[in-house]
Amino acid sequence: MDRTGAEPTTSFADLLEAVAQRRDKQAFAALFSHFAPRVKAYLRRMGADDSLAEELAQDCLLTVWRRAHLFDRRQAGVSTWIFTIARNKRVDALRRERWPNVDPDDPSSLTDKSANADSVIEAAQREGRLREAVETLPQEQATLLRMAYFDEKSHSAIAAELELPLGTVKSRLRLALGRLKTCLEDIR
Repeated sequence: MDRTGAEPTTSFADLLEAVAQRRDKQAFAALFSHFAPRVKAYLRRMGADDSLAEELAQDCLLTVWRRAHLFDRRQAGVSTWIFTIARNKRVDALRRERWPNVDPDDPSSLTDKSANADSVIEAAQREGRLREAVETLPQEQATLLRMAYFDEKSHSAIAAELELPLGTVKSRLRLALGRLKTCLEDIR
């Protein structure tokens, strides 16, 4: 036996199988002592700093412990499986760095919601002109616009509700939007 208690002739697949079937801590210790430094070095080569590489290597091997039952020796070798987990952990870390979770209650991310009086008046005037323009449309087009944009229904839902072909709904909406565009060109 070696220092971890595993037989020297035991393959990594056998060790992983022991972890999967019996939650064998000695088998896991043997896997950990072999793979942890290699995974960390791999993650460093992928650009992770030392502390992140250490953290990701720990997380990778914890995943190995938790998901050992998912390993299939017919599909991949143990090292391929473990290094794939490590690579995926690194990709996830990069995504978190690029797009960190934003706390909506963070005072620094809140925008000033108070609008000045001019913009409130302009918005009300634009809304009034939009309503007038919608009223000038034929009834069938105005109804479709309201359903699509104010009720936020999909084109297929509108077609089903009004018992119209989907193509008819789409063409009437295009016509309505074209007419609205012509009516509202001065609003900008």
